[in-house]
Amino acid sequence: MSSISGTGSTTSSFTSTVTGSSTTGANTTGAANISGTGILSSLGLGSGLDVSSIITALVNAQDAGPQASINEQTTEDQNQAAGLTALSTQLSGLQAALSELTSSTTYATYGATLSNTAVGTSTTLPDATPGTYALDVTSLAAAQKRTSAAYAGSTPVGGGSLTIAVGSKSMNITVGPTDTLSSIATSINNATGNPGVSATVVTGVNGSQLVLTSTSTGVANAFSVTAGSNSSDGLNTLATALNTPGSNEASDAALTIDGIAVTSASNNVSGALTGVTVNLTATGTSQLTVAQDTTPITTAVNDFVSAYNAYASTVSTLDSYDTTTGEAGVLLGDPTLASMQSQLSSLLGTSVAGNSIGTLAGLGITRNADGSMTLNAQTLSTALTNNPAAVQSLFTGTNGIATQINTLATNYNSSDGILQTRITSLNGDVTNLSAQTTALNARMAVYQQQLVKTYTNLDTLMSSLNNTSSYLTQSLEAMNKSSSSN
Repeated sequence: MSSISGTGSTTSSFTSTVTGSSTTGANTTGAANISGTGILSSLGLGSGLDVSSIITALVNAQDAGPQASINEQTTEDQNQAAGLTALSTQLSGLQAALSELTSSTTYATYGATLSNTAVGTSTTLPDATPGTYALDVTSLAAAQKRTSAAYAGSTPVGGGSLTIAVGSKSMNITVGPTDTLSSIATSINNATGNPGVSATVVTGVNGSQLVLTSTSTGVANAFSVTAGSNSSDGLNTLATALNTPGSNEASDAALTIDGIAVTSASNNVSGALTGVTVNLTATGTSQLTVAQDTTPITTAVNDFVSAYNAYASTVSTLDSYDTTTGEAGVLLGDPTLASMQSQLSSLLGTSVAGNSIGTLAGLGITRNADGSMTLNAQTLSTALTNNPAAVQSLFTGTNGIATQINTLATNYNSSDGILQTRITSLNGDVTNLSAQTTALNARMAVYQQQLVKTYTNLDTLMSSLNNTSSYLTQSLEAMNKSSSSN
């Protein structure tokens, strides 16, 4: 917790003012200007006293007590603010885990499996319902495909127009007298408003053939081809071939679910079972099982335990006391922390009325002597297998443990909560203490100036007395010499 307790202290600038040394972070006052005038360095020449040291000692003595009190209070406020900030950070992490634990999406995840994977795969949505169903797939959905007669690669088909329709949508393709199968295929694929048909040219031993394919499976997506009244015989022949049923006609998927007949234009069968899509790949029978996926719940519970342990570790440091060194945590005995811990402990041990699991301990979450939590993975797994709904209600809802803990954490950790209010107040105190240091420095600067003035006058007086003494001494010596010579 060095980041919590390692705060600095505010120091006075007067030692540096008088001695000429530099103190980083000290406030500059009028006293600093005095040391640059040479007054202090010249003081004492007349009296012979070390006036600079005397003034330094007097100013420091006057400054030391108030400045020490300010420094002590500043350090205490900064340490408490740092401790409360660390506590707030850990509470935010705990709230994130609680949000995951109370989210409906955590419990609305289902998995669907097919016993015969050759038949296909399945996916689910949050509104799926657990259950087991018998599937019998008799046919798959197919896209319509038609093929023209064979043409020499560069042989023109003949001019006119083609109308290709899928359901109520259609497009018209203009065919020039020199157009080949390749150019017709390009026109179809590039046409604006294509209703759902793709064209390609396959060249085999008999020549080139135009192949039209529906871009979607199912009977509803079958296409028709007709030639316009102004079309040539060659283009009419092409249209007739492409409009004649063959072996690759459009069909819907056909299956039964628990004996109930179901058809689908797509092999991705959705809507037959709420929240479940079956992706068919082959005919056959299979059992479809829809069950709740408990992996997100397990992850959320583990995340909650981890987040709480991180929080508990920080609290242990903040509220600690080392009997050997006598060092105390920055929030030891703090009433806010004590109140929050008392309420949190009560919620962790509470029992949810009407819930078959009842408590966190019943789910495999127990508290240790050091305040941390331990999760029994097997107990949790058993509870999820037997009654996942009970696990959900234990945490969520109005009386859910996670819901209540989150409400408590929000009361303390919101932008206008108890923690932030105290942090703001402490930071304000630190600002006020800094202003007190500035004011103290200003007073000490005035005091220093007063001392300089006093000692300047003293020095002048002492110089004058010394001059008078020297004059009298010289005069007496002169008189004595004169008397001796007579």
